[in-house]
Amino acid sequence: MIEVLVITISNPLLIGIYENNKLIKEYKLEGKTSDLLPTLFEELLSTYDIKRLNYVNTPGSFMAIKVAYVFLKTIAITKKLQFRAIDGFEFNENSPIKALGKKYFIKDENKIKVDFLEKDSIIRDFKLPLSIENINFNNQTLPIYNLPAV
Repeated sequence: MIEVLVITISNPLLIGIYENNKLIKEYKLEGKTSDLLPTLFEELLSTYDIKRLNYVNTPGSFMAIKVAYVFLKTIAITKKLQFRAIDGFEFNENSPIKALGKKYFIKDENKIKVDFLEKDSIIRDFKLPLSIENINFNNQTLPIYNLPAV
C-alpha cells in the first residue's frame, strides 16, 4: 500500500512516500504550503496509487497546519483515501517546536505546553522516518492549536 506523510509545520516542508510502511521517496521543499502542496500532489496522484494520507496536525505554524488540513482532507474525500494525523514531536526526537516570539511548544509527558526554553535545550530538525510501521497515527485529523485565545 502506498501512503504519504506530510510535515508542514516548519521549513522545509517534508513529504514522504511510503510503500508497505517503508520510505521510498522523500521531498524537501522550501516555500509556502499553499504554493507547494497543489503542484506536488498533482505529480504524486498521477505517479502513485495512494491509499492513505498522514499529516502533522500540531503544534507549529497554524496557517500551514490549516492549509494542509483543508487541502489533504479535500483530496482524501474526493479520492476516497484514508486520512490520519499525529503530533510533530514524533518526527523531531521530542524536541521543542517554535511557537510565538521566544516561546516554544514543549511536550511534557503527554501534555503540550508553551513556555520559554531552558538554556540547555536542544532543538532538532524534523526528519521523515525510514518506516512508519510503529507510528501511532490518529483518526482525529482536525488541527490542534495548543495556544490560548488572545
